[in-house]
Amino acid sequence: MHDVLIIGAGPAGLAAALWCDQLGLDTLILEQQEAIGGQLLSIYGPIDNYPGLAARDGHEFLQHFSPQITDADFDLWTNVEIESVDLSAKRVLLRSGEELQSITIIIATGVGRRHLGIPGEKEFVGRGIIESAARDCNLSSGKDVCIIGGGDAAAENALMLAEVCPTVTIVNRGKKLRARKEFVERLQTKHCITTFTESEVTRILGNDELEAVEIRRRDSLKPFQIAVRGVLIRIGVEPKTDLFRDQVQLDEKGYIGVTSQQETSVHNVFAIGDVSNPLAPTISGAAGAGATAAKIIASRLNNR
Repeated sequence: MHDVLIIGAGPAGLAAALWCDQLGLDTLILEQQEAIGGQLLSIYGPIDNYPGLAARDGHEFLQHFSPQITDADFDLWTNVEIESVDLSAKRVLLRSGEELQSITIIIATGVGRRHLGIPGEKEFVGRGIIESAARDCNLSSGKDVCIIGGGDAAAENALMLAEVCPTVTIVNRGKKLRARKEFVERLQTKHCITTFTESEVTRILGNDELEAVEIRRRDSLKPFQIAVRGVLIRIGVEPKTDLFRDQVQLDEKGYIGVTSQQETSVHNVFAIGDVSNPLAPTISGAAGAGATAAKIIASRLNNR
């Protein structure tokens, strides 16, 4: 029986665990991936908006956590597959068959990139699907690429790739790009960038390597293809809440609703970080939410 069971070892979960440790709570963190860090591992550009700390990328930022995590007295399990969670009973069943029980649960599962669900999307991972312009800039150099999406992330990646790629094609479902004005203005100065609005990519094609995308425009029934060697998908993120559906209150987009104390609609179940913060998903916000949840839990357990 643990005092606190935290699901997810990103910035929110780690911050909560450190606070729980300082407050004398018996704490266990479960992380599905082999490495801790959550969304930090997908940040390949500079982090310069966290108060008092700057880093080259998410990996370097995570290194600042490492000494504290090593010295802390909480249990951290990685490579953990969760079969099911009973939030009311505060019980977690692992794929291994092991059952875990806790007095409180903190959900810190974060978000994941939204997928298109089209033919070729999975097949060409590692064979033309670009994870990040910052990470894969050298690999993409000299190649024609396609970026799917119209927000800040899509525009920023397009601008980076435009420095090394002969052509960059942006495909966006909306009538106009949603990216910030300064990004859109910079895109318009790059002659190698072409934008298709009110359009969608319906297939990613190729043999051993990615070779083309199929595009369908809203005003045309007939799709067309353009030759590209790389595709980067930036169509937003979605909360990782599948384990908790029908057990806790979610909003229309699947994010967990919480009170000012980070508590969900289930007593003694808390949610922190991006999974419960669609409006301002930040590292500093995640860390603050982790601290809030830990302090509320400690106060309740100490006053039993």
